[in-house]
Amino acid sequence: MPISFERAFSLHDDALLLRGRRAAVLASNIANADTPGYKARDFDFGAMLAAAGQKQAEPVRLAGTHRQHIVAPVRAETVDLKYRNPLHPSLDGNSVDAHVEQAKFAENALLMQTSFTFLNGKISGLMKALKGE
Repeated sequence: MPISFERAFSLHDDALLLRGRRAAVLASNIANADTPGYKARDFDFGAMLAAAGQKQAEPVRLAGTHRQHIVAPVRAETVDLKYRNPLHPSLDGNSVDAHVEQAKFAENALLMQTSFTFLNGKISGLMKALKGE
């Protein structure tokens, strides 16, 4: 019976991609905490992960400059960014609450590490199965 990597890794590969994108969005919010008029953004991770599990994005073909280049499809997923409502609106129009953003960034990092741990366990199990242990 062949090993299906997509089935073995389930949604952890999609989760890692989305966690990385969310980390970038949250880092941007933190970096712009003092920028007048900046609006904090985020996306619904659960909804995006469910959408990634239900449908596969159309692959993007990378251009090759030589006929022997390996053409690997890259999934292009769009993230639906939404504005975050501030707990305490500021006079300069900035909606970033640094404490909230830092807490969400730390939570996202912890959940990203959890996905890495699950993937490491899956890969370790596959390696043991391949070695016959």
